[in-house]
Amino acid sequence: MTYGPRWGRIPRMGRPTRLRLVLCSLAGLLLLVGGAAAYTWHRLSDNISSVELGSLLTPAASATSDLNILIVGSDSRAGKNAGRAGGGDDTGRSDTTLLLHVYGGRRKAAVVSIPRDTIVDRPACTTASGQKLPEREGVMFNSVYETGGAPCTVAAVESLSGGLRINHYVEVGFDGFAELMDALGGTTVTLVKPIDDKDSGVHLRAGRHHLNGQQSLDLVRTRHGVGNGSDLGRIQLQHQFLTALLSRLTGQNLLADPARLFNVADTATKSLTTDSSLAHVGNLASLAYSMRGLGAPDVQMVTLPAQLEQGDEDRLVPDAARGAKVWAALKADRPVPQDALTGTASGPNGIGQVVRPG
Repeated sequence: MTYGPRWGRIPRMGRPTRLRLVLCSLAGLLLLVGGAAAYTWHRLSDNISSVELGSLLTPAASATSDLNILIVGSDSRAGKNAGRAGGGDDTGRSDTTLLLHVYGGRRKAAVVSIPRDTIVDRPACTTASGQKLPEREGVMFNSVYETGGAPCTVAAVESLSGGLRINHYVEVGFDGFAELMDALGGTTVTLVKPIDDKDSGVHLRAGRHHLNGQQSLDLVRTRHGVGNGSDLGRIQLQHQFLTALLSRLTGQNLLADPARLFNVADTATKSLTTDSSLAHVGNLASLAYSMRGLGAPDVQMVTLPAQLEQGDEDRLVPDAARGAKVWAALKADRPVPQDALTGTASGPNGIGQVVRPG
């Protein structure tokens, strides 16, 4: 069989030709993967709302220095991010305020809960919209957020702590918390005692339970089902739940499941309002990576020392002496001493163990 000039045999590719083909294919693959990664990065960053806090925050000295992050749980973004980020002008409320202190080296941490019913003096401050608020004495702590949002809350915590500088601000919407718990697959806990709270609708017998997002949110917000019905009992319940959650998350390898990892990251970033320096997924990822070694045994749970006001379970009077020990320890980057907690909600006279890891 003969081959004419038009239909001649296709020449064999030489090594340079094959190499160019491989390199072009690899370049195309990298462009596709890189484009998808860039889109994912942009989408996650775009999910995050931010609030400008400027000079209220102090940048961390290094990637391993001690760190103070003010974390606020609020309903100001309920209903798919409705309302103004950072609270204040949208009359959102804060139920939970945590000061996360990560010690130098970022292998240990302390979580200090500030009870919402604590009586504090609000310093003069300026809201995110520029409204100037005068100093107010003797207000309930959660009213600071409702009136002045994130900037006034940061200022109030720094005043209450005697000058402990805050490095970052993170706000989590309650709806977002429930959705994030669902994205994580819920969590399994064991109740040592039953919880029966008609006000919050939480009715759980003692024993093992797998909680979805809404059930988890209801549990950490329940108040009248534990202790004497004050905010102190609820805070201890929250600490126990967080310890159980940290224990569960330590055993998960989200990196092995990229689709699930993206779903968790997408849900988490949608629920967040941060200071402007954290409002990019790369910065958040770097911060999380610096704390990657933290597990439940490495985190000390602390309630800012306070006592119930006589005759009123809805108001708490700060324990100035013990509170000063808490703040002094954190400023010195030391663990909070036990003598600062004895006789307070964080000490042995609290509600006892209610929630433990499932």
